[in-house]
Amino acid sequence: MKLNDETLRFIHEHCKDDVRNLALQAPKYPGVDMPVALTQIAGRQAAAEKIPSWYAEEGILYPRHLSLEQCSSEATARYKASIIPEFSSGTLADLTGGFGIDCAFLSPKFHHVTYVERQEVLCEIASHNFPLLALNHIRIENKDAIRHLQEMSSADWIFIDPARRDGHGGKTVAIADCEPNVAELESLLLEKAQHVMVKLSPMLDLSLAIQDLKYVQEAHIVSVNNECKELLLILGHNTVAAENIPIHCINLQMKDGRNTEPTGQFFTFTREQEQSSSNEYTDTLDKYLYEPNASILKAGAFRNVACIYKVKKLHPNSHLYTSGEPIKNFPGRSFRITGICTLNKKELKSVLGDLKKANITVRNFPSSVAELRKRIKLSEGGEVYLFATTLINEQKVLIRCEKI
Repeated sequence: MKLNDETLRFIHEHCKDDVRNLALQAPKYPGVDMPVALTQIAGRQAAAEKIPSWYAEEGILYPRHLSLEQCSSEATARYKASIIPEFSSGTLADLTGGFGIDCAFLSPKFHHVTYVERQEVLCEIASHNFPLLALNHIRIENKDAIRHLQEMSSADWIFIDPARRDGHGGKTVAIADCEPNVAELESLLLEKAQHVMVKLSPMLDLSLAIQDLKYVQEAHIVSVNNECKELLLILGHNTVAAENIPIHCINLQMKDGRNTEPTGQFFTFTREQEQSSSNEYTDTLDKYLYEPNASILKAGAFRNVACIYKVKKLHPNSHLYTSGEPIKNFPGRSFRITGICTLNKKELKSVLGDLKKANITVRNFPSSVAELRKRIKLSEGGEVYLFATTLINEQKVLIRCEKI
C-alpha cells in the first residue's frame, strides 16, 4: 500500500480530527486519497487506546474498520505472549494473521515466525508494519489457512483465531460456525505442532468448547477492565479430563488505556474443584460486599471463589458475596456496605436520602437497571453503588455501598 506525499501530510495534520467532518471536506483536497486517509486517521485514533505502542509509531498503516474491530488489543496480545515460555529456537505459525497484533506480540518468543493471511491487503499492511516494529524475522504468506496448514513443516506453536462472523456479517458463537472449524482441524493442527493456541469469542460456551475439542490442556478467559474479551484454549498432545482442565480467569487492569503489561486479577480453578466446593449462604449482610470479575462469572466459579476467599453467598443465583472483614485481593469488585432496604418507599427514603445519582447493578432481580433507575429516580454516576438482588430467603433488596 503506497500513499502519496499529500495524503501522508493530510493524515499527519488531521490525525485528531473527526473523520465524518473530514469526509465532507473531500472536494477541498483533490490530491488526497480521501478514503485511504480517513481509514488511516480512524485507525490511529482507535490505536491510541487499543494498541498504544503502535500508535506511537507514526508510520504504521491501519486496515478497514472491521479488521481493526476484530483484532486483539495490546493488553490481550501481551497476555497471550505471557502464556508461552521462552524458546531457544522456537517456531510459530499464525494461521489467521489479520492485522498482525497477536503475531507481533507473540513473535519475540520465537526465532522463526510465519504470518499467514488470505487477504492480500492485510498482507501488504503487515509487510509494511513489521519492519517498522523491528520484527524482521516474520515471514509473510498470502495464503488460505487450511492450505498452509496442510503444506507447512512442523512448528512448536500454532496460533489460530477463527473468524466469528457468518456469511451475512452476523456474529457466531459456536466452534462449528467459525472459519476455519478448529474442531475439524484439531488432529491436523496437533500433527503439525506441539502446542496450539485457539482464540475464540467470549460469547462461546466454555463447557461446549471443551466438549467439542479432544485435546484441551488449559483454558484462559481474558477480561479487560471487567469486560470479557477473549476465550483462549491451549491444545496439546496429552488428554486431560474435562473436570481437571485448569481454567484461568484473568481481569487485566488498564488505566487511561495505557497500562499494556499483563497485570491484574488472576484466579485458577478446575470443574472438579468447583463441584466439590461447598458454600455458606446468608440472608444477613455483613460489612462488605463482593462481586466476582467478568471472567469468573463467565467461567462459573461461583462456589470455588466463595470457598477460597471464605465469603458467604447471598443466593445460588445472585453471585454476590459478603464478609465481616475486608478480603484482600478478592478477584472482582469490593465494597463497604452502608445501607440495605427493600423497595418500600419509607425504607428507600431512609437508605437513599437525598441521593441524586448512583451506579446501579442488578443481580438476580426482577427489574432491569433502566426500570429500577426510573422507579427510584436516580441518574447514572457518582461515588455510590447500588446492588439490587435477591437473598437466600427470596427477599428482594437494594444494597447501598461505597467502593474500596
